[in-house]
Amino acid sequence: MTSSSSADNLARMTRWLPVLLLTCSALVHAAPGNAPYEDMDTLLNDKGLMARIGQQVQHARDTVSEQASSLVINAMAFLDVPYRYGGNSAETGFDCSGFVRAVYEQSLGKILPRRSDEQAAATQTIDRSELKPGDLVFFNTMRRAFSHVGIYVGDGKFIHSPRSGAQVRMEDMRMAYWSKRFNGARRVQPVDGNP
Repeated sequence: MTSSSSADNLARMTRWLPVLLLTCSALVHAAPGNAPYEDMDTLLNDKGLMARIGQQVQHARDTVSEQASSLVINAMAFLDVPYRYGGNSAETGFDCSGFVRAVYEQSLGKILPRRSDEQAAATQTIDRSELKPGDLVFFNTMRRAFSHVGIYVGDGKFIHSPRSGAQVRMEDMRMAYWSKRFNGARRVQPVDGNP
């Protein structure tokens, strides 16, 4: 392996590091006593990564709530499920709002409206700078407000079911396509007073 490909691999890994840390942090908290995840610090040390990312690991541990972690992990479980217009399940496929609705219902027991514009209307408006994992992000992809929705996972990334012929995937909101079409951020109100 050349130093150029090592540098490319490190750069690629660094871009997705916050999402990886969020997932690992959630797994550590969600599965206490589970041997593969008991000591993430040792794993990172063994891979020579702790010196570079230790501060980010601690930040992820400090800022990610268990509900948001659970929600993001559940959303990631649907990666690669095919898009299907009107789809509401992993078995049949998802459209964007069906995906968001299914993740919130399965993770938190919260039933959101079916359409993306209805989801925007039923949730609390927040500033883009306030986004936290589990918040909703909306885009104008069909020349109308709130025509597309996804779930924010952290570090400018969101997970969504994009379009016909595609699958549930994670993307960067800072990409030109998404940045130009960003329509707003929303927070789903807590269930039964839980944060």
